[in-house]
Amino acid sequence: MIKHRPNKSGPAPQGCPLESSLKLLAGAWTPKILWYLRTEPRRFGDLKRDLGNISAKVLTTRLKELEKRGVITRTVMHTSPPTVEYALTALGHKLGPILEAIAEVGGEISKMEAKGMLPKLAKEKAEALYA
Repeated sequence: MIKHRPNKSGPAPQGCPLESSLKLLAGAWTPKILWYLRTEPRRFGDLKRDLGNISAKVLTTRLKELEKRGVITRTVMHTSPPTVEYALTALGHKLGPILEAIAEVGGEISKMEAKGMLPKLAKEKAEALYA
């Protein structure tokens, strides 16, 4: 019979803040949107070009969700024609180091996959994450 080993990390925090953070980052396109906003404010058209194959409807939906959650701000510029600029809030800037760490680990995983040390994630599955 296998002996039960108690968990040494203890119970998850009440209301699990880790789950809240991961839920925020789990939205389609969200990590990439935050990545492009981490260095400077961007206009809608710039973000759309940065992201490539994203529809205006999906980008608008993601930006509204992030604004509602207090991660980005939306500023209407009084120009002709009017433009809108998106920027990270203080909360959004706190996600920068997390995204950089995830990108670093992703790079290591890609190297391990290339060396055959890990099975490759099917291209279809990876693309489905951003559909």
